[in-house]
Amino acid sequence: MLHLPAGEEAELKVLVSDKLADIGIKMFKEAEGVDVDVKVGLAPEELEAIIKEYEALVIRSATKVTEDLLKAAPRLKVIGRAGIGLDNVDIPEATKRGIVVMNTPGGNVVTTAEHAIAMMLALSRNIPRGTASLKAGRWEKKNLQGTEVFNKTLGVIGYGRIGSIVADRGRGLKMQVIVYDHHVNKEPLEQAGLELVSLEELYRRSDYITIHLPKMKHTINFINKEAFDQMKPGVMIINCARGGIVNEKDLADALRSGKVGGAALDVFETEPPGSSPLFEFDNVICTPHLGASTAEAQMNVTVAVAEQIINYFQTGTIINAVNVPSVTGELLAKLRPYLTLAERMGCLQAQLAKGAIKAVTIRYLGDFLGLDMAPVTTAALKGLLTPFLQDEVNFVNAPVIAKERGIKVTESRSVEAEDFTNLITIQATGSKESNTVSGTIFGKHEPRIVRVNTFRLEVVPEGHLLFIHNIDKPGAIGSIGTVLGRHNINIGRMHVGQERDGDRNVILLVTDTPAPPETLKELRALPLVKSVTLLEL
Repeated sequence: MLHLPAGEEAELKVLVSDKLADIGIKMFKEAEGVDVDVKVGLAPEELEAIIKEYEALVIRSATKVTEDLLKAAPRLKVIGRAGIGLDNVDIPEATKRGIVVMNTPGGNVVTTAEHAIAMMLALSRNIPRGTASLKAGRWEKKNLQGTEVFNKTLGVIGYGRIGSIVADRGRGLKMQVIVYDHHVNKEPLEQAGLELVSLEELYRRSDYITIHLPKMKHTINFINKEAFDQMKPGVMIINCARGGIVNEKDLADALRSGKVGGAALDVFETEPPGSSPLFEFDNVICTPHLGASTAEAQMNVTVAVAEQIINYFQTGTIINAVNVPSVTGELLAKLRPYLTLAERMGCLQAQLAKGAIKAVTIRYLGDFLGLDMAPVTTAALKGLLTPFLQDEVNFVNAPVIAKERGIKVTESRSVEAEDFTNLITIQATGSKESNTVSGTIFGKHEPRIVRVNTFRLEVVPEGHLLFIHNIDKPGAIGSIGTVLGRHNINIGRMHVGQERDGDRNVILLVTDTPAPPETLKELRALPLVKSVTLLEL
C-alpha cells in the first residue's frame, strides 16, 4: 500500500475536467478529506493555468494530458481515466514525474461488445433503412429483405476482453465463430467452443468480420484492399474498435464493387468525420462512437474511477494503475529499476515472438537483497501483453490475462548470477520457437539488456530499435548504415553482439525515428543481412 508523504493528510483537491456521471461527483463530495471541482470543456491553456492547485485529475477522452500540462502540475499525484483508452495521456512523462495513471478497463467492455452485435443485427435486417423509409411515408418491404445470422460464420479479429465477449455472444446466436489473434493459444479458445484460424482463413470463410484490435502503428489500415480481395463476396464488416484500422477509401471501393455487402461503423479515421463517401451507401450504417455509451457503462466507469482515487488518497491503495504496481512506497523505491527492466524485457519478448507464446519462465539470479520479486514478474507479464492489448492490461490484471490466454508462467530464484551481481532472465516459448532475454541493472538505476538468445551485448532498453541478424563479414555494418543514411534515419546508438562459435552478428540500432516499411524492405534485401525486426521500447 503506497501511503502519501507526511504532511499531506489535509484536504486533497480533485479536478474533474471531462463529463462524469453524477454519482462520481457525489462520491467525491462525500469522501472524507477530498475536495472536488468540476470544470468541463476547458481550453488547454485554461487547464494549465489551474492544474497546479490539484492532486488528482479525472478525465475521459476529451482532456489531453500533455507534457506541458504535467509540467504545470507540481502537486499532481494521480490521473484517473473513466474508461480504457489512455492515448490522450503522456504516460512516460507522468511516470517520470511519479504520477500514478489509472484506468477502468472492465467498466465498458460488455457495452462495447453488445454494440458490435447490435450493429451486426441491424445491418443484417436493414433496420436503419426500414425505419427511415417508413418515417418518410414509404412501405418498402420487398426492397429491404435481410439475411439471418443463424449458422453464418462470424470472424472475430482480436480476442481481447471485448473480442472474447463478442465471440461468446456470436455462439449464443448459433453462429459459427472463428477467431484470429496472433498472440492467443488455441487451447483456451477450444475450451470456449471457438476455432483459432489464420488471418487468411478468416478472410476466406467469414460471412461477417468484426474487428477488435487496439489502434497501433501496425494495425492502422489493417483492413485494406489486400484484405478485402481475400474475403468472401458479400462479406459484412463491423468496426466498433478504433477508427483508422479499416481503410475507409478501400472500404468504399469494396462496397462500390459489391465485394463487401455492407458495413457497420461506430468509429472513423477522423472524428467527427464530417462528410464521407461511405455515407453515400445505403448498405452502410453508422453511429457516432457509441460503443461505450450506455447508462450502465458510464455508471460503471464513473464509480470505478471515483473509488480508485478515493482509495488511493485515503489508504494508499493503487488499483488498475498502468504505470505502477500495488506495493508499499518503500518497496516501490527499491524495485523501480527492476520493474522498468522487466517490463521492457517482456515488451521485447512480445516483439521477437513469431507466434503465440505458450510459456514464460522468469529466473532471478544473484543478490536481490531479499526483495519480493512478484511485482517484477507482473511487470514482465504486463510488458509481454501490452504490445497487442495496449490499455486493457495493467499491473493488476496482467497475471490473470496471461492465464486466460493459455500462458504458463514459472518463476525461480538462485543466489548465483554468473557474470553479474544480479540478473533477470526471461524465456518465452511458443509453438514455433523459444527466445531468451537477460537483463541487469548497472549502478543503482540503469537498466541494461545483456543477452538476446546466444548473443552477448549491452543495450539501453528504450526508444526505436532495429534488431538485425547479419553475416559477420566486412561491409555488413557499412551497407546497413548506407541504407539508413539514404533514408535520412539517424543512428543514435549501435550495439553489436557476436554469436558464440558462429558466423553471425546481431546488431541493435537505436534510431531517432522509426524505420518506415520501405526502409525495412531495403535492409532485408541486403546480401549480408539475414533478418530485420523493428522494435519499440
